[in-house]
Amino acid sequence: MSTYTAPLDDMQFALDLAGLPEIAGLPGFEDATPDLIAAVLEEAGKFGAGVLAPINESGDRQGCRLDPDGTVHLPDGAIEAYAQFLEAGWNSLPFKPEIGGQGLPGVVGVAVSEIWQAANMAWALCPLLTTGAIEALQAHGTDEQKAIYLPKLVSGEWTGTMNLTESQAGSDLSALRCKAEPAPDLGEGVYRITGQKIFITHGDHALAENICHLVLARLPDAPPGVKGISLFLVPKILVNPDGSLGGKNDVKAVSLEHKLGIHGSPTCVMAYGDEGGAIGTLIGAPHQGLGCMFTMMNNARLNIGLQGVGIAERAYQHAAAFAKDRVQGVDVTDPKSGRTSIVHHPDVRRMLMTMRAKTEAARALTYYAAACMDLAHAHPDDTRRESAHHRLDLLTPVVKAWSTEVGFEVSDLGVQVHGGTGYIEETGAAQHLRDARISRIYEGTNGIQAIDLVSRKVLRDKGHEVHALIAEMRETHAALADAPNELAAMAPRFGIVIDDLEATTTWLLEHAIPEDAQAASTPYALLFGIAAGGWLMMKGALEAQRRLEAGEGNPTVLKSKLATARFFADAQMPFTGAHRATAMAGPDSLMAMEEDWF
Repeated sequence: MSTYTAPLDDMQFALDLAGLPEIAGLPGFEDATPDLIAAVLEEAGKFGAGVLAPINESGDRQGCRLDPDGTVHLPDGAIEAYAQFLEAGWNSLPFKPEIGGQGLPGVVGVAVSEIWQAANMAWALCPLLTTGAIEALQAHGTDEQKAIYLPKLVSGEWTGTMNLTESQAGSDLSALRCKAEPAPDLGEGVYRITGQKIFITHGDHALAENICHLVLARLPDAPPGVKGISLFLVPKILVNPDGSLGGKNDVKAVSLEHKLGIHGSPTCVMAYGDEGGAIGTLIGAPHQGLGCMFTMMNNARLNIGLQGVGIAERAYQHAAAFAKDRVQGVDVTDPKSGRTSIVHHPDVRRMLMTMRAKTEAARALTYYAAACMDLAHAHPDDTRRESAHHRLDLLTPVVKAWSTEVGFEVSDLGVQVHGGTGYIEETGAAQHLRDARISRIYEGTNGIQAIDLVSRKVLRDKGHEVHALIAEMRETHAALADAPNELAAMAPRFGIVIDDLEATTTWLLEHAIPEDAQAASTPYALLFGIAAGGWLMMKGALEAQRRLEAGEGNPTVLKSKLATARFFADAQMPFTGAHRATAMAGPDSLMAMEEDWF
C-alpha cells in the first residue's frame, strides 16, 4: 500500500515564497504567526497520513453504491474520517470568524488542502466543493441565505455541490434545459426546479446532515443562451426559516457513473422535480446565474490545480521510495560495486527529478495564486488589491491547466519508475495515474482553460497583465545574473524563457482572430506554466541561497532547492521554445484536413 507523508519543509518554503509573511501582517490575519502555521501544517500532516491515506486504496477498490431510493453509500471509513475532520475544525480554517471560521489566510487553507488531496483525492473532493459553495454564497447570497447556510457550510455540518452539466450541455451551457418555475404559494423568491444534472460530484452521501446543491436553471422568461441562466440553492433536506431541518426535498441521485478513477467519490446523475419540483431559492439576480456560479468555479479551478500538485506529490513519494528500495542492475559510475538500487540509474534519476521539479514548480505557482487571492480580499490599499485581483485572474486558468497536466505527467512517470509492477494495481502507482486523469477534464477542460487564458485574460486587456508579470520576471532574471556562479548559470536559460513568453504574447496580440488565437491557446498555456512556474523556482533558488548564506533554515532542504531549480532550468525550461514554435505556427496545418478525411 502507498504511504504518504506531508512534505512540510517544502510546503512551508512555498508559503514563504508566495508571500505568507506579508499576508500574515494584514488586518484580520494577526493570529497567523509562524509558530501557529507550523503547528497547523504538522497536525494536518498527521491527519492526512494517519486518517485519510489509509482509506485511499481501500476506497478505490470498494467504490460507492447506490440504493433505489437515491441513497449513496461511500466506502468504509469515509464517514468516520469526515466526523474526525469536523471535530478537529479543519473545514473552517480559512473562513472569517463572523461566519464561524478560524480566520487564517486562504493560502494556508490551500496548503492544508494539498495534504487532503494528496492523502485521499476522492474523499477530499467533498470539502473542496463545499469551499466553493461558501465563496459563491458569500459573494452573491441574500442576507437570509448567508445567515442560515454559511455557518453550517463553514463548519462542514452541511456540504455543497455544483450542478452545471446536463447530457446535452457540457462545456456549452447555452444548451441548458433545467427549469425553475416561481412558487408564490411557498413565498417570494422560492422556485420549483425540474430537470436532470450529470457528473455531480458527491451529489449524495451520508457524510453530512444536509447537502446544499447550487443549480443552474432557466426561468420562464429567460432569454436564450448563457444570458438566460439563473442560479438556485436547492437543499437535499428542506430548511425551515429558523435554520432547522424539515422534510426531504424533491431531489435525488438516480445513477452513479462508472469511472476510470476517483472511485471513492460518487459522481451522480441528479434528478430534480420527479415528484412535482425541487424547492429552491434564487442566488443573485435573475438571469445572472453563470456569473454567480463562476465565483464557485474559479475557486474550484484553483483547487483542482491543487489536486494536480497533491497527486503529483503522492506519486513522487511513492516512486522515490520504490526507486531507493528496488535493486536492479549496477551503478554505471562504479560497475564493480555490484548490484544497486535503481535510484542510481541516470534514466530513473531523470524521471524522479522531473517529477520533483515539476511538482515543486506547480506547488509554488498554486500557492502564489492563492496568496494573490488573499491580497485581493484583505490588503488595505486599493491599488494593491486591484493589482492582486488582476494577477489572480490571469493565473487561475494557468494553475488549473498546467498544474493538472503536471499531476498526470508525474503520475505517469511514477508508473514508469515502478516498471512492470507499476502496471499492477496492487502496487498503488496505477491508482495515482487513474485518479489524476480527471483533473484535466472537470471544472472546464484544460483546452477551455487555455482558450480562457488567451481570449479573456490576454487579448481582452491587450496583454497588460502579462507584460506586468514579464517585467517582474525580468527583475528576477537580473538578480539571478548577479548571483553566485551556480545561480548565475541558470540566468541565460531563464532569459530565453521570458523571451519566449513575451514573443508568443506579442504574436497572439497581432493574431487576435479566433481561429489563430484558439489554435495557439494550448501550447501558449503550457509555455506560460513553465515560465511562471520557472520564475518562482528561480525566486526560490535566490531565497534558498540567501538563507544558506545567512545560516537560516535546514541546509539539506535549501541545497535540495538549489539542485531542483537547476534541473528545472536545464531540463524543463527548454520546452518553452517548442511551445512557442507550435503556438506561432498558426492554424493552417491544424485545420487543413477535410472533415471526412478523419
